[in-house]
Amino acid sequence: MAEAIVLNEKFENSGKAEVPAKYEEINSHNLYLFNKAYLANARAASAHTKNRSAVAGGGKKPWSQKGGGRARAGSITSPVFVGGGRAFGPTNERNYTQKVNKKQKTLALQFALNEKAKAEALFVVPSVAIESGKTKDAAALVNKVGSRDVLVVVDTLDEKTYLAYRNLPNAALIFASELNAYVLSVYRTVIMKQEVFDQIVKEA
Repeated sequence: MAEAIVLNEKFENSGKAEVPAKYEEINSHNLYLFNKAYLANARAASAHTKNRSAVAGGGKKPWSQKGGGRARAGSITSPVFVGGGRAFGPTNERNYTQKVNKKQKTLALQFALNEKAKAEALFVVPSVAIESGKTKDAAALVNKVGSRDVLVVVDTLDEKTYLAYRNLPNAALIFASELNAYVLSVYRTVIMKQEVFDQIVKEA
């Protein structure tokens, strides 16, 4: 059974917290499908080209149909002309959205959480508050878990703590409501408040 590492307020090891055994039975394909949909839904679909009907001009036939020795042409907006429309180019009308149902979203999150616990990269702490509001104090705590990129998950946040973590280049601070399987899987290490961990496990 996978276990999260429990730390005290000084980020010193103080025990273990078990992750529900049923997380082990979740298929990894749930994480793949969720991450695929998450990235697709974040896609901007900004690539856009004009077809021959959208290019300005082209109202007049460029030359006579016959007698010129050239191929017949009806409009300079044709894709064969320089400055003409693009044939089969991308348009911003394309929709990349993929649906993810609630159950699969939950399974993906639970699988990702279990993988972090198995890798000994999931830390549960009673508090991540920085009373001084100084970034160096936040860095000192984060560096104790020994990772170059850390995700810190909280349920509540005061202004000083936010300011302390905001400028850390190797850490990201998010609320539990923003947590999902993709965010959880892209960071090497996860620091989670005890209340957040308990809530996720309780919902299992």
